[in-house]
Formats: sequence, C-alpha cells, structure tokens
Amino acid sequence: MNRPGWVFYLSVLLLGAFVALGIFWPEQLAAGSRWALDFTTRHFGWLYLFVTTGFLVFCLALGVSDSGRIRLGADGEAPEFSYPTWLGMIFSAGMGVGLVFWGVAEPMTHYVSPPLGMVEGRTPQAAELAMQYSLFHWGFHQWANFAVVGLAIAYVRFRQQRPGLISETFRSSLGGHVDGGWGHAINVLAVVSTVFGVATTLGLGIIQINSGLGSVFGVSFGVAPQLAILGGVAIIFLLCALAPLESGVRYVSDANMLLAAVILVFVFFAGPTDFITAAMTNAIGDYFSNMIGMSLVMSPYTGEDWVARWTIFYWAWGLSWAPFVGSFIARISRGRTIREFVVGVIGMPVLLSTVWFATFGGASLYFELFEGAALGDAVSREMSSALFQMLEHLPAVGWISALMLVLIVLFVITSANSATFVLGMFTSRGVLSPSRPMRLTWGVIQVLVAGVLLLSGGLSALQTVSIVAAFPFMILMVFMAASLLKSLRNEQRQMELHEAIMRERIQRLLDNSEREASLDADQGSEGEAKPQ
Repeated sequence: MNRPGWVFYLSVLLLGAFVALGIFWPEQLAAGSRWALDFTTRHFGWLYLFVTTGFLVFCLALGVSDSGRIRLGADGEAPEFSYPTWLGMIFSAGMGVGLVFWGVAEPMTHYVSPPLGMVEGRTPQAAELAMQYSLFHWGFHQWANFAVVGLAIAYVRFRQQRPGLISETFRSSLGGHVDGGWGHAINVLAVVSTVFGVATTLGLGIIQINSGLGSVFGVSFGVAPQLAILGGVAIIFLLCALAPLESGVRYVSDANMLLAAVILVFVFFAGPTDFITAAMTNAIGDYFSNMIGMSLVMSPYTGEDWVARWTIFYWAWGLSWAPFVGSFIARISRGRTIREFVVGVIGMPVLLSTVWFATFGGASLYFELFEGAALGDAVSREMSSALFQMLEHLPAVGWISALMLVLIVLFVITSANSATFVLGMFTSRGVLSPSRPMRLTWGVIQVLVAGVLLLSGGLSALQTVSIVAAFPFMILMVFMAASLLKSLRNEQRQMELHEAIMRERIQRLLDNSEREASLDADQGSEGEAKPQ
C-alpha cells in the first residue's frame, strides 16, 4: 500500500517539466504565466468570488444542521489530539507564514493605495478601509476553502474507513470510476495544486526571511540570497520530515504557537495598546457590516485590476492550498464532530487572525499616522521589509526582530513538513504514514518549484501561479462539496430509518409488555374471583 503509483509518476513528470521550463526558459515561463493570469481573471474572476462565498455558506449550513452532530470517526470516538494542540496545528499548517508576511504589508499597502480607489490614500479613512479589507481577506472565506476539503476527506477516511485521497470524496457520485482514470486525474490535479500552493508560501516565507536578515544582520536583498536561504531552510525541514507526524509537526507547531503568542503579546502591550483595541473593534464592525458587498465586488465600470491583485489572489491562494491544508486538518481531526470541525477550522483561526492583524497592522498604522514612521514609503519600495521596519519603533528591537525571524523559519518548516506528509499520502494510495523516501522526494520537489518561482519573478510570479493553478481545483471542489452533501444525506436517511426501526421495536416491546400485564391482571382477577 505504500508503493508509488500512477499518481506519483504523472505528478512528478508534470512538475519536473515545469521546473525544467523555469530553469532553462524563465522569461518564457513568466510570459506564459502572465497570459494565463490575465485570461483567468478577466473571464472567470467572478467565479472565484461566487464559489468561495458559496463554500462559506455551505460549511456554516452543515455546522448548524442535523449533520453537525455526525462524528468524523466511530460513534463515541474521542478526538486524537487535545483542543489547544489541534488548533495550534491547524493554525501553523494553515496561513502562519502568510499572516507574518502580510500582517503589516497589507494594511500599509491599502493605506497608501486604498481598495478600488474608494477614498484618498494616506488618510484616516484609508487606514480604516485598510483594516477592514485586511480582516476580510484573512477571515471566514479563506478558511472555508480549507474546511470543505478537510471535511470531505475526514468523512471518507474516518467515518467510512476509506483511503484519505481526494478522489475518494467523489465515490458517492462517480462510484467505481474513482479507482480508474478519473480518480487518477483528480489526485494528480490535487497534487499539482498543492505543490504550487505550498511553493507560494515557501517563497513568501523566504522573501520575508531575507528582509529580516537584512534588517538584523545587513544581508542584501535579492534572488541569490533568497535561493541560499531556501537551501538552508530546505535542509532543516527535510530532516524534520523524517520524523513521525506526532513528534515532528506536532511539537514544532506547539513551539510556533507559543512563540507567536509571546511576540503578539509583546507588540500588543509595548505598542499603542489603546489604539490597537479601538482599531480592532472598528475593523470587526466594518467587516461584518460590509461582508456581503466585499464578497461579491468587481470593477466592470473602471476596468482596474485591484480585485484580481488582492481578493482573487487570496481566494486562489487558499484554493490552491486547500488540498494540502484540508488533508492535513483531516489527518489531525479524527474524533471531532462536524460541528466542532466547522467551529474549530473556520471560527478560531479567524479570531486569531483578527487579533494578529489588529495588533501588527494597527501598530504600523499608528506609527505612520501619529509618529511619522514612513512605513508607507517602505512598503512601496519593498513590501516584505515593512514588518521589520515597524518593529524598530518598539523597545528591544534587536531581540524581537530575532525572535520574529525564528518564528518565520518555524512557520516555513511546519508548512513544508506538513506538505510532505500530505503529498506522500496523495501519492501512496492514501496511507496515513508515507515512507521516508516518498516524503523526502516531495520535499525536494517543493524546494525546486519554489526556487523556480523566485527565479521567474519573485512575489509577482508567486501570485500569478497561485491564481492560475487554483482554477481547475476550484471547479473540482464544487463537485466535492456536492458529493459530500450527498453522502451526508444518505447517512442522515439511514440514521432516521434506523431510529424509526428502533422506535417501532421499542413500541412493540411496550405493547407486548402492556398486553402481558393486562393478561396477568385478568388472570389475577379470575383467580381472586374463584374462591368467592
């Protein structure tokens, strides 16, 4: 069961061709990617918005429905991990790198160039809008993408006791076809999408580490040092990939959460605390008040590409990450009910993201507005440098910058390490513990793809490949959600039938008991009457 099959070889072939193209013809790869990006966003940008919003509605509806009490495992089975550890692993393997990268960069970018030109830049109104859209991009929609895939895989793996493959989530719709060509095609698509999504995150993390090393140690910023950093980080996470999940990802993710909490608390109290709490309160209100409008906004009358560069990029990034993060969350969610899963995967990470953006984004906006920090100019020159320039306005800047560097490295290692497990599962027929050679192979491939993207255009290339690679998997996820709903309805009908049969049996027993009691009473009455 642990041997590689067609999915492994086809995936490696496709990704190998991409890597070769990026190494030998990087300019042609960049030009082709830009054309694909323009075509996708121009003709199907609206679809990203509708589908992602639909996934959020779908997950919330499942959570509050009768299906919410169905356990992802045997009835009465206890969860495999404690709640805090479970949340920590979700958060670390999810968007930890992205939060660190964009926590300051996104609010400051929106402050300089407000969304859709709705207000004038570098004004208090721009700052308010910047926080509103930052919370939106890291809110419920993003995590709903992960929840759809995670629920589907956890249900078939732990409830129906089938392999944890993307293709298995379609068995209720496709039947035996998932064991043949259709199933192979689905799994290859999931593997390729996962590799590009994780490579995007690796690239963002490497760029951020480069900026941090430049701020703390004066390291130059560019492709050459980024490739060197990527090689160093790769050695660490490939060594970690050799450890079991429980002793590898689990303890690194616990360390992640502890260090992230320490840094968050420090910035919150050492920074403008009152401003942060007020900005967070305001942003939460704006987010909920304008959620529907932000979810389905396009710009057909102006023709500008802001929605494509930001909202569609984020949704596509989440969609390309969905096979990886969803599968990893499914792997660690055995024993949870569907309702617990929805609350834990969509609710708690969004709460943590809100606090993170309010703290780091709020502090950066305060320093910009009231202390002339010029962070807006910094983010315009080099987006990844804004975080470390913000930290310079806090006490103990040397220590906190060094700790932030460690945090970024840990997040990158956790994401890459988790991905080696998931990709190994996809290409080893769904086994929960892929072989070490398999995990090492996928670790190396991730590094090569991330390196090619850095060579082909850095941040722009990372954003482009996320949007393009996510499109086919987004379509697949729509049918995955429909298949999951069909399976849940079938189980619900079976449960209702079983309950009806049990009620009927109980009623028969009660009726028989009443008849027997009545007969006993009649016989007793006759027995009492005879002596008289």
